[in-house]
Amino acid sequence: MNKRKAIYPGSFDPVTNGHIDLIRRARSLFDEIYVVVAQNIEKQPLFGIEERVAMVKRAIRQMKGISIQSFDGLTVSYARKVGAASIIRGLRATSDFDYEFQMALTNRELAKDVDTIFLMPSETHFYLSSKLIKEIAERGGDVSSFVPRFVAEGIRKKFQ
Repeated sequence: MNKRKAIYPGSFDPVTNGHIDLIRRARSLFDEIYVVVAQNIEKQPLFGIEERVAMVKRAIRQMKGISIQSFDGLTVSYARKVGAASIIRGLRATSDFDYEFQMALTNRELAKDVDTIFLMPSETHFYLSSKLIKEIAERGGDVSSFVPRFVAEGIRKKFQ
């Protein structure tokens, strides 16, 4: 039997409770999920790539059927490399839709055999973004309800 595989790419800078929720829900739909921590040359990350991979691994260590790796290249290339037919993307609000729709159509043009699946976060995580969490932390706010405890501690150390 062929396994249903999907990739969930993102910068995960830092991994949030919203990301973890999406990984859990995607795992219920697919046999295997590859969480792909992306190197984005347009962003100045708070955490290095190795730190982000380690944080995601720690955050989801109890979940089965999930691999976490970094990747620097086209998302569809990684999907093909691991035999995934789907790319998971989270949609928080209409502001996400334009960019995500454009990216999905571009990926379809690059790889017609790879589809994009949009998942909406649960209501409790709908408003979360890594950018917002970093802004709160930078201004001395408490982010512990938005991220795993060890991530909140890591963020706090970065802004000391």
